[in-house]
Amino acid sequence: QVRLVESGGGLVQAGESLTLSCAASGSTLGISSMGWYRQAPDKQRELVASITTGGSTNYANSVKGRFTISIDNAENTVYLQMNSLKPEDTAVYYCTTTRVVAGYEYGGWGQGTQVTVSS
Repeated sequence: QVRLVESGGGLVQAGESLTLSCAASGSTLGISSMGWYRQAPDKQRELVASITTGGSTNYANSVKGRFTISIDNAENTVYLQMNSLKPEDTAVYYCTTTRVVAGYEYGGWGQGTQVTVSS
């Protein structure tokens, strides 16, 4: 199985920046994409951004223009640069990955990292 370890969360004020990182280890063969989801209290988990190993990206409308996702394929690490943070960005952020092995897709989730944005 793949193991995902996130880091970089914390408490910031509105308008400030944070960078999250997530390193994959273990069964990393076949990683085709990595991404970030978030879950705020009493809300459903939602996609924030994703990126394929080829560099194609996808962003939630709420973060377009403020967040940038990037990937280091050699290190199996994905980053999320978050600028102009807003209180509504407060959530637990989860790293995720998709692996394709022998035609089958396998997903993986990290343990989550808390991001809190104060107004």
